[in-house]
Amino acid sequence: MRIFYIFFSIILLISTQAKGQARGPLPEPEHKVIKFYPNPAVSYIIFELTKDPNKTFTLQIFSFLGRKVKDVQDMTEKTTVNVSDLPRGLYTFQLKNEEGRVTDSGMFQVNK
Repeated sequence: MRIFYIFFSIILLISTQAKGQARGPLPEPEHKVIKFYPNPAVSYIIFELTKDPNKTFTLQIFSFLGRKVKDVQDMTEKTTVNVSDLPRGLYTFQLKNEEGRVTDSGMFQVNK
């Protein structure tokens, strides 16, 4: 019986520690290079560079199925992209630096 109580106490301790770690929102990653708004978008979406605005970046937008639907070359510090021609749905984007490496990515929604 004593072994049962020890075993039960250990299980209870492990489960409460695991629950304590999972509480609260996850912290926002510090490496974000771009922020975008409004999300969901209706006719346009604004992409704003938060780090390294003097570097050259390319923005590629993909449908949820992976088809490239827009390609924005030489982004400025604040770039507005027209999405009124895109159908309603989820889209992903990749921000690439001048070497072609993906420096940031995300997902947004288009509502009509």
